[in-house]
Amino acid sequence: MEEKLKIKLSIADRVYPLTIDPKQEEGLRKAAKNIDNLAKKFEQNYAVRDKQDVLAMCALQFASKIEQGGIDRSENSKAAFERLRALNDLVHSKLGE
Repeated sequence: MEEKLKIKLSIADRVYPLTIDPKQEEGLRKAAKNIDNLAKKFEQNYAVRDKQDVLAMCALQFASKIEQGGIDRSENSKAAFERLRALNDLVHSKLGE
């Protein structure tokens, strides 16, 4: 069994100690950096000083990207299914001749 790794992540000027699987470290560090960068942009562009509001906006931004990605994949899947159905119909019509 792999040993746990203790790390500290800084997000919005607060340090969060975590105990994680070593394979999670890179993803968590990148995520923390992305949150921190986005929080700084919100603070600069919107003059928001309340960290809770800034972090809520970060959460909304990241969650909306995930949701939109799911919607886009669903729409792409539907379009691909329709193209496959049309191709299948064409193949069946040619084989039936």
